[in-house]
Amino acid sequence: MERMTTTATTKYEVVVGLEVHVQIKTQSKMFCGCSSAYFDAEPNSHVCPVCMGMPGMLPVINRRAVEATVLTGLALGCTIPPRSKFDRKNYPYPDLMKGYQISQYDQPLCLGGGLQVEADLGARFIRLERIHLEEDTARLLHREEAHGEGYSLLDVNRSGVPLMEIVSQPDIRSAAEAGVYLRMLRQTLRYIEVSDADMEKGSFRCDANVSLRPVGQEEYGTKVEVKNMNSFRAVQRAIETEIDRQTAILHAGGRIEQETRGYIDATGETASQRSKEQAHDYRYFPEPDLPPIAIAAEHVEALRATLPELPDARRARLEAQYSLAFADAHLLTETRTEAEAFEEAAVLVNVGITDAAAQQARTRAVAHWVIGDVARLRRAEGGGERDWSEIALTPSHIAELVTLTESGTITGTTAKEVLDIVFATGQSPVAIVAERGLGQVRDDAEIDRVASEVIAANPKAVSDYQGGKPSAIQFLVGQVMRQLRGRADANTAAEALRRHLDG
Repeated sequence: MERMTTTATTKYEVVVGLEVHVQIKTQSKMFCGCSSAYFDAEPNSHVCPVCMGMPGMLPVINRRAVEATVLTGLALGCTIPPRSKFDRKNYPYPDLMKGYQISQYDQPLCLGGGLQVEADLGARFIRLERIHLEEDTARLLHREEAHGEGYSLLDVNRSGVPLMEIVSQPDIRSAAEAGVYLRMLRQTLRYIEVSDADMEKGSFRCDANVSLRPVGQEEYGTKVEVKNMNSFRAVQRAIETEIDRQTAILHAGGRIEQETRGYIDATGETASQRSKEQAHDYRYFPEPDLPPIAIAAEHVEALRATLPELPDARRARLEAQYSLAFADAHLLTETRTEAEAFEEAAVLVNVGITDAAAQQARTRAVAHWVIGDVARLRRAEGGGERDWSEIALTPSHIAELVTLTESGTITGTTAKEVLDIVFATGQSPVAIVAERGLGQVRDDAEIDRVASEVIAANPKAVSDYQGGKPSAIQFLVGQVMRQLRGRADANTAAEALRRHLDG
């Protein structure tokens, strides 16, 4: 079913707002000194009376978590109010140790802001409503016995981990646009290093509020909240499923019920979980055990000064400064470490080079290595892509490799062989070429001798070439290159073959 409102197949417009929960990268929890590194820890090993919700325990605000939230707001163009406060959000869930969650209601740390995205509807600005800071809940682990009886276990390690909630306005108009927005948001969070933003580990979680309204109507329709999505693909699929479900109900003359639904990854369906709560259901009131937060303008500006160059700005600069294609610049700025590695290699490879054309050629060669063969090697093991900090290859190695190739010391084929060795050992490309005798063969007599042997050993290819099939020489060139282990220039090999064949 077509889900876009620009066609005649539906009379409804899609309206989506996303609530993204982001665990902040801190050493300790939000209101106590327990370690926040819970993911691989033994259950209930990182706990204390504060995060266990024991009576009489007093919370203490984690300064780093507050600063990380403000930094995120600045990166996303938010306004930082001079005063903020914490509130108690009351609801009786078994994973909520105190029976309430310390969160923020009417005075969050960040207001407004947004992200410019480009998806199936073109370039559009998705506004943010707010970013607020709260504590994460414990984890319920559901188990089922062989005879079918189920039970749940409670791991309190996650309880109290600092959590940002980034709430968008209902500006998203398609599932594809939601996916692009989430990827850009995660990229920004990783650039400013406030979170790992890993959906598989649960440090980047998303709830989607989905509704439909007749095209042209200003008033929003009844929204349904969809939870339990653990990948970008799942978010898009869940939104598409919910759009289809609501469309079918409305077309049949039914009414959408405001509720919370869970996404079932195995079937791609959503299932009703409970009626959707309103703000008054949580009985918010100011947290009596924590003072309000006063953030001086000077402190905000000091944090702003620590912001790195953000992805869009860096991509535009790489295009302009290094004359890179948009697609190449986009790939090079996917992560902050990728962009930094490229620029470091680009500077090193041009040391002592004054000719502008040569500089540009070397820089482009660096870019193609980084987004091509290097990316292939980084993805080879385990399916994921290892960060630059996790591999033996360095930007200096790439600069050496390009210099060796551009100077004609080694061929492109040999360069790939050398790269594989560098990646495995961390050894310098210059040292590898010297130790293994991989320098390019420049001896015309040697190339001529091998060309003669190849011609003698391949009479059919020779007959094809001399019979009017010029492309047959490519096979013979390949044989010469193979015997010389890729250390000869292919054009030189072709010239040597033609001297024998044409003569």
